[in-house]
Amino acid sequence: MTPSTQWKENIEPGEVARLEKYGEAIHALQIKRDSQGSVKRRALHAKGHMGLKAEFTVLPGLPDYAQVGIFAQPATYQAYVRFSNGGSTVDDDRQGGTRAVAVKLLGVGGKKIIPGLENASTQDFLLIGAPALPFKNADEFVSFVTMANPLFDLPKIILKIGLGRTQAILKIVKSPKPPTISLATMRYYSAAAIQFGPYAARYTLKPQAMDTPGAQPGQTPNYLAEDLSARIKQGPLAFDFAVQFFVEEAQTPIEDFSVAWKEEVAPLVTLARLTLPQQDPDSAPGRKLYEFVEKLSFDIWHAPEEFRPLGNVMRARGVAYKASVKERQALPEPDGSEKFE
Repeated sequence: MTPSTQWKENIEPGEVARLEKYGEAIHALQIKRDSQGSVKRRALHAKGHMGLKAEFTVLPGLPDYAQVGIFAQPATYQAYVRFSNGGSTVDDDRQGGTRAVAVKLLGVGGKKIIPGLENASTQDFLLIGAPALPFKNADEFVSFVTMANPLFDLPKIILKIGLGRTQAILKIVKSPKPPTISLATMRYYSAAAIQFGPYAARYTLKPQAMDTPGAQPGQTPNYLAEDLSARIKQGPLAFDFAVQFFVEEAQTPIEDFSVAWKEEVAPLVTLARLTLPQQDPDSAPGRKLYEFVEKLSFDIWHAPEEFRPLGNVMRARGVAYKASVKERQALPEPDGSEKFE
């Protein structure tokens, strides 16, 4: 069954100016945080666990409607992958929180969206460890991310988004979260939509590895990196890359970041395989690779027009990432010729 093309974005009057202010607010937090140390880190996803080499293999026999951009024909792309925590500070892994993965494909043709990177031969995919977040839009997200003192800031948030939404978000934020056992056995989600040719879709990475019965999270501050390092030294790790296509606005919304797209409504279509080959992150080349990946930028907007990000939160990310990349003085886009020996 061919996906629906009846999706649309809803850009409210004054949104551009509002998102610029949000970008400035997050940038200000980044500057304040980094003023306390010598290292300039990302505004969010500040703690990187590991940078790895990977291969992204587009599968044969895809449905006609899925043969868009890099998925038009079977191929294998080299890639760099960054695993991280989602917060703005470098926290102990035992504290829980959002986990994330960013993938940068190499050798991708076509004109890209971001000004100045139109001719770059790379394309990025960004994912987090949840199919949705508590926040419907950037108004809600930025209000909570930039909250410095709940005693003074919560009344302002209530005035801005309403008591009901504030209570609903706080209930989710404060609810106990299952501990992360391993970054290798997690599923990751775009949690927001992108254009997919004439269609719209969300994407996901499904792990091939599984937790063993009774597996427990580690007990050290950096156990997620330690576990991933031990696994990748033993052999390759793989994830299936799949998409869910837009069905209709109520069940697969474009603008509402808080609604997960249910698979019984929008079934998964597997398009590719992300493989992390066996490697040694603790070797000298492995450490150089990690340092290189940490200095790269990963941006959801770094893609060809046929994969343009959709929705208010994605538009806000485009503004915020631009400021973060400039502040960190990120490296130019790689081309695959990099050496780490």
